Amino acid sequence: MPNPFPGMDPYLEGDLCTTVHTDLCAEIARQLSPKLRPNYVALSTRRVVLAPPNDNGGVPEQCFPDIIVLSHVPGVSPAAAVAPAPLILPANLPEPIPHVRVEIRDVAERRSVTCIEVLSPTNKRGPGLEEYAGKRFQILSGDAHLVEIDLLRVGARFPTREPLPAAPYFVFVSHAGRRHEVQVWPIPLALPLPVVQVPLLEGDASVDLDLQQALTVVYDIIGCDELVDYSRPPPGTLTPADAAWVEEQLHGAGRRKP
Repeated sequence: MPNPFPGMDPYLEGDLCTTVHTDLCAEIARQLSPKLRPNYVALSTRRVVLAPPNDNGGVPEQCFPDIIVLSHVPGVSPAAAVAPAPLILPANLPEPIPHVRVEIRDVAERRSVTCIEVLSPTNKRGPGLEEYAGKRFQILSGDAHLVEIDLLRVGARFPTREPLPAAPYFVFVSHAGRRHEVQVWPIPLALPLPVVQVPLLEGDASVDLDLQQALTVVYDIIGCDELVDYSRPPPGTLTPADAAWVEEQLHGAGRRKP
């Protein structure tokens, strides 16, 4: 069955998020490649970020006991006592999360022209927020354009001097020659994802990126309709109006019983 929503499916912000993020980057590269030839190529690049193991975005501090208490068995020398079997407990370690982005390079000089980032939860909170902020600053300090696709309702947004409008999702485009301003696409829950103009080198026309088409392809390939439990509320919180709209959409698509 198709995506029951006209735009972003808020249920994809749950446990499928990493899979959707990775496949969406691959589909963006596939969609753009024929529009970029012969002067440019779209490449997927990958790095790994350690995600915090707990919900508060931080790694728990190590705790060491101040005093060690040894039980003494009467009549048995402590040196001869047999140590009890150790406990086996799950380790609370950071989880490696793959981050994929699309990088457009020119064929002639292989230089980076445009970076397309699809944000994941670890980009927007905890230690990963600082890591991604550094990556973003590195791009903004250079000559490459930045396209930032934020399909997550929670976490930090692209920094702007004025408050962003109220919207669950955003796309930001920062042009290399105009860093003092950023193009912003606020995306309401009830509307399709936009067609974004991806900038290239000066003198070359931008190419269109149809985000809704890319998401539709990913939704169908993954089989999200089989993996998402639409009988439960979506992850995170919604405004009362958005929650009522989600219910209406699910009933209309036959995903909820009347």
